[in-house]
Amino acid sequence: MEEKSSTERKSSLRALSRNVWAVSLTSFFMDISSEMVVNILPLFLSNVLGVGINIIGLIEGIAEATASLLKVFSGWLSDRLRARKWLAVTGYAISALAKPFFYFASTWQAVAGVRWADRVGKGVRSAPRDALVADSIEEHQRGLAFGFHRAADTGGAMLGLIIALAVVWTLQSQAVDLSRHTFQIVVLASLIPAVLAVISLALGAKDVPITSKRDRPKITFKGLGKPFLTFMVIVGLFDLGNSSDAFLVLRAQERGLNVVGVLGMLVTFNLVYTLISTPAGSLSDRIGRQKVIVGGWLVYALIYLGFAVVGRGWHIWVLYALYGVYYGLAYGTTKAMVADLVPADLRGTAYGTYNAVLGILDFPASLIAGFLWGGVGAWKGFGPSAPFFFGAALSLMAALLMASWKAPVCCEE
Repeated sequence: MEEKSSTERKSSLRALSRNVWAVSLTSFFMDISSEMVVNILPLFLSNVLGVGINIIGLIEGIAEATASLLKVFSGWLSDRLRARKWLAVTGYAISALAKPFFYFASTWQAVAGVRWADRVGKGVRSAPRDALVADSIEEHQRGLAFGFHRAADTGGAMLGLIIALAVVWTLQSQAVDLSRHTFQIVVLASLIPAVLAVISLALGAKDVPITSKRDRPKITFKGLGKPFLTFMVIVGLFDLGNSSDAFLVLRAQERGLNVVGVLGMLVTFNLVYTLISTPAGSLSDRIGRQKVIVGGWLVYALIYLGFAVVGRGWHIWVLYALYGVYYGLAYGTTKAMVADLVPADLRGTAYGTYNAVLGILDFPASLIAGFLWGGVGAWKGFGPSAPFFFGAALSLMAALLMASWKAPVCCEE
């Protein structure tokens, strides 16, 4: 009985470390800022600047690939310096400084430049931040910690979308297309939480002291071990069919939702995501990461099939709400599993590699989705359903591979 009460105590949110709370608060504020802008950016490109679907896919793909090149180096550097915090703070600061330039962007090339600069910040911060969370928590709480972090991140996204929705409702409640003025007001409103995100991490987090002597890390797949490589192959297959969510936003508008409807849909998605993340992370601590990830990927496959055949705007709304179930189950859990598979002294490098590989794959994933939908040159593509059939097929294949893989777990120090 005493052992059970101790386990329950250690699994509670109150037992999470100061760093987990600080990182979660930072992600909460940054996602308020980012999601206000990023989710209406495809509408700005399409409605205001007249940019085609394939170009939007190109922008999103290169944006993530830009970040990817930095994620491995940043994670490796945090291992070599034995410090996570200030690299993460620097990354958040870069993104915060980039955001005001969205206000002045009047061409798709300018939008792309600002978007890429914002992703540079993400590339610098992601791996050190995730490694800081993993360093700050015990193994049996790892899923809970990453799930809680995702919940805070997504709660911020939901609040950011509510603010954007309020702005759009006030300025153009009945309009189908987004206006430049509305977009600029949303950008201005996003600046305050971006600054608060940087302050929260700078003042709230502390690096975890490393007392043991460790070799300098090398940026190699081999050094991270065969289990991690196998994991990345399976996750990479899934990610190749996981194109930018910008295509879901455009699909919603294509099916008849106006700007207010799109933002309302995204708020619902983030509410579901927020509610699912923490209990899903805790569940993965009890039943294993693989089962939770496989469940999330199967949900993804069904939802993407729905996006492919959907007929009306409100159908998109329902599907997008269920899309939050996939994110809640799988997103934080896969990050927790990275720490399960590698030694503690290589976590920064592992998270950098994980984020980099997925970021690099985001480029062809979004590019393929754009071409399947809108074609290239004289070829007009297969239409709006094609990217979603493609994503559903790859996610199903990845789920089957993950379910059949016997994953070893790396020993803690």
